[in-house]
Amino acid sequence: MTAPEFQYKEKPDVLVLFDVDGTLTPARLTISDEVKETLKKLRQKVCIGFVGGSDLSKQLEQLGPTVLDDFDYSFSENGLTAYRLGKEQASQSFINWIGEEQYNKLAVFILKYLSSIELPKRRGTFLEFRNGMINVSPIGRNASTEERNEYEQYDKVHQIRAKFVEALKKEFPDLGLTYSIGGQISFDVFPTGWDKTYCLQHVEKDGFKEIHFFGDKTAKGGNDYEIYEDKRTIGHAVSSPADTVRILNEIFNL
Repeated sequence: MTAPEFQYKEKPDVLVLFDVDGTLTPARLTISDEVKETLKKLRQKVCIGFVGGSDLSKQLEQLGPTVLDDFDYSFSENGLTAYRLGKEQASQSFINWIGEEQYNKLAVFILKYLSSIELPKRRGTFLEFRNGMINVSPIGRNASTEERNEYEQYDKVHQIRAKFVEALKKEFPDLGLTYSIGGQISFDVFPTGWDKTYCLQHVEKDGFKEIHFFGDKTAKGGNDYEIYEDKRTIGHAVSSPADTVRILNEIFNL
């Protein structure tokens, strides 16, 4: 039985979840009026939610200040911070899980490794501590859009992030961590199982018969892979926000 709050919709037992970067917005940029309008129409028909690795403050920048009212579900940090109809749900913490001693070892190794790699440019915020994960960026999260684009091309050739992940796996084989490359310039580190499928536990009690997921990093190693492949979801791989709009129009006749 679907929740009474959703009964006004045409299909209250259908949920559509979206990745943020590259799916609803260009990487780290803001949502367009066209995507906003499409989501508004879609929400009349089905339940909608977003699930991203970033914290809520970054999602507010990208999706707008009314984001908690614009979606039925809002999942920051893969659902470790979760909102249902604007109300916060129970959350989980990476630091409590890993402990200060192990986190310290991990952080020291990352900072040493960062200082040893050759890069054409460096900016700021190379290691970002979040509630449910840490985010590692070789160029630094303060890079401009132009610098992010440059780094992305450099990384494709030199595989900086992929090599970094392999070094971490070798150094910490028993920590139970997953390393997920997403976006243009960084990768996430979090406990195994705390990928985007984590958010699905928050929607179980609402009894959806169908859950769709849209994401752009759906290949193995990408941060949409696990939820895209999960047997509980119907996965849609997209290449841009325009692609997302096109597929939504095809499936849901908006």
